[in-house]
Amino acid sequence: MDIPLKRTVAFAVAVAALLASGLPTHAHAQISLIRDAEIENTIRAYSAPLFRAAGLNPDDVHIHLVNDRTLNAFVAGGQRLFINTGLILESKHAGQLIGVIAHETGHIAGGHLARIDEQLRSSSAQQILALILGAAAAVGTGRGDVGAAVIAGGATTGLRTLMSYSRTQESAADQAAMTFLDRTGQSAHGLLEFMEILRRQELLSISRQDPYLRSHPLSSERVKVLENFVANSPNSQKPLPANFLDSYARMKAKLLAYVYPLGHTLNAYPETDTSLPARYARAVGYYRAADLTKALAIVDGLIAENPNDPYFRELKGQMLFENQRGAESLASYREALRLLPKSALLHADFGRVLIEQNDPTLLNAAIEHLRTALRGEPMSPFTWRQLAVAYGRSGDAPNSSLALAEEAILLGKTPEARYHAGRAEKLFPRGSPGWLKAQDILEAARIKK
Repeated sequence: MDIPLKRTVAFAVAVAALLASGLPTHAHAQISLIRDAEIENTIRAYSAPLFRAAGLNPDDVHIHLVNDRTLNAFVAGGQRLFINTGLILESKHAGQLIGVIAHETGHIAGGHLARIDEQLRSSSAQQILALILGAAAAVGTGRGDVGAAVIAGGATTGLRTLMSYSRTQESAADQAAMTFLDRTGQSAHGLLEFMEILRRQELLSISRQDPYLRSHPLSSERVKVLENFVANSPNSQKPLPANFLDSYARMKAKLLAYVYPLGHTLNAYPETDTSLPARYARAVGYYRAADLTKALAIVDGLIAENPNDPYFRELKGQMLFENQRGAESLASYREALRLLPKSALLHADFGRVLIEQNDPTLLNAAIEHLRTALRGEPMSPFTWRQLAVAYGRSGDAPNSSLALAEEAILLGKTPEARYHAGRAEKLFPRGSPGWLKAQDILEAARIKK
């Protein structure tokens, strides 16, 4: 499924036995990592207090959105939290999602799955996801952070072995979650409700259970402990903050409209519903259905009512850009960045939009935005690729080669990394910062050989 939710990191997956899920050996699936500034910032707002309560630096924990309709979340590669879109869409309120994040934070803080952490710690999110899915090799990238992985059956351990927790670890993560929620003054009702959802799934055959239950064993004792905690915690009756309720409604509406067809969106958010989330969903739905006239009319109305909302401006810019109206999109992206200047993803997207105008006078601005994006997200192959293009079009061959080497080393393409870094090494003056960086990449490629 092609979901242009900002940039999609797509994996075409051909699986002999997909995650011990019971699918037949000829099964095929589309797995992707979705990038969206608003959804990522919403999840981070929910997560940051829990991370701090766990003694973690929120800036050190990377959050990834997996485009998969099954209910799942997991941690891997040190401090990386992966959340399925299915978990967001199947949750009933922000408290349930926050409860799951608290539980997964317990796994991070407890150092669970340490046996594979070292193997994954230096890997990219794409490589981690591919490995978890049993990937044998990542074979290429396309637009944005698009990557492909070919899965060879039996090449690696399935999810049930690789990412499963013991009952002891699950209980420890529960206890940590309850502690973190109490420390942040939040109710654990949502976590208890999520456990009830999992308990109902226990009656299903393994092939029909969501991956979360298969990798997170449930027990009646765990539920009883949590029930007792909720009954006695002074925070159990505390309502969620109003801003959490609002951001959750927007996030869920936006995501639903991206991953489902327009008919489904209009059924969930009919024209009679004039709330902001409903109009937001319809704007995205019409845009996804290529009805730009209706989509723009709705988003213009949202902007008129909320002139300081960066995400409506960003959505309008994306709509225009992806419908060959790039020059018109520039003003929307500029305004979005004025309102949200620290968003690395917005800087990266705007840099790409500037490049696509084929206007040499915009290349310096594109380079500046892309470099700003990389200061915030230095592990983005997409941004390094775009920077290489911008440098190349501006006639800066040394920096273009260096950016291509950065992209290649992140994607694990060591021969390409050696080639581009070697070229950059020859083009930069000996001893210059660029020359030294090329040396670093050559050494990294040698180690990975």
